[in-house]
Amino acid sequence: MLVEEVGMFEIMFKTVLFPIDASRESRQAVETVANLVKVHQSRLILLSVVESTAEQPDAMSSPDTVANLLESARSLFSDQGIEADAIEREGKPAFTICDVADEVEADLIIMGCRGLGLTTEGASDSVTNRVISLSPCPVLVVP
Repeated sequence: MLVEEVGMFEIMFKTVLFPIDASRESRQAVETVANLVKVHQSRLILLSVVESTAEQPDAMSSPDTVANLLESARSLFSDQGIEADAIEREGKPAFTICDVADEVEADLIIMGCRGLGLTTEGASDSVTNRVISLSPCPVLVVP
């Protein structure tokens, strides 16, 4: 079947949003993100969401920590010939990720999964689960 015949079923990811944090799961998703961005010649946007809570007042709150995380991620992609824009935002992660996806008109969000959704208690706390529910575009979860 020719691409012209498929027409409306052709999938293009012009803009890919990759929310990152310092987790192992984010690092594991890098290869998937790089491959997809190369195949579709997508614009890549890295997003770091800073959430400061009463329980974890210092969690990812240092501007230097966030800047280093974003620069490190940009460098990883740059080494593979991929330019990435970086955005830092404050807020609740799931809502902020979806808001930014809407703002940048993302065609796809790619996220690592921490596996919290495997239990009833974890499902309600999973940022990934919330993003899937609220996202304005498809979400690819990399296990």
